[in-house]
Amino acid sequence: MNKLDNTFGQQTVSQNERSKKIRRVFQLVAPRYDLMNDFMSFGTHRFWKRSFVNKIHFKPTDIIIDLAGGTGDIARKLVAKGANVIVVDPSIDMMQAGKKSHSITLNNIAALGEQLPFVDNSIDKLTISFGIRNMTSMSEALKEIHRVLKPEGQYYCLEFSRPMALIRPFYNLYNQYIIPRLGALVAGQPEAYQYLIESIQRFPAQEEMQQLIEEAGFSKVSYYNLFFGIACIHIGRK
Repeated sequence: MNKLDNTFGQQTVSQNERSKKIRRVFQLVAPRYDLMNDFMSFGTHRFWKRSFVNKIHFKPTDIIIDLAGGTGDIARKLVAKGANVIVVDPSIDMMQAGKKSHSITLNNIAALGEQLPFVDNSIDKLTISFGIRNMTSMSEALKEIHRVLKPEGQYYCLEFSRPMALIRPFYNLYNQYIIPRLGALVAGQPEAYQYLIESIQRFPAQEEMQQLIEEAGFSKVSYYNLFFGIACIHIGRK
């Protein structure tokens, strides 16, 4: 098991306890999650997500899983392009928040990334946006993703990453001091946003993440930096 899998904040906890804490975090932030993303990223997360969706090539007959799909912003962009998408997320609160604020109805399934309710070799594409770092066990989730994908199926991941050295000190200061205060001001949940920042800080750098994806069985793994490496798109093929 990867050393990142059992870390929550500064202490080691059981997977069950970590899973409960993560679900509690997203229950707290669900009502204003999309609004907070706009505040925290100054709207740049919308550009990142458009770039991410544009990387995803699919046929109309493909079955696409948007894992940790939350409020459904990625899924709706894909549906608008003609994709057949199922949102899978353990947080019912997040999925319900998306239903309240959008007119496009999505197919939703409540399930964990480490225990996907699909048979082997059944999914054409699987996407995940800012969600892999919140898995109880990232290595187990990657293996599970590999299991459900068809041969030649593709995995697409958008996630925060390691920014270039020139901006890293400013980025770290912003994460440490500004985002929790924004969480308190806009969402009223500073503790929840403190967890989200810690999960970003613990996340592997680009090359480390590429290696983890390869260790899960994927080939032709590549990555594309966005906004000086603050975010990154990872792509792998089964």
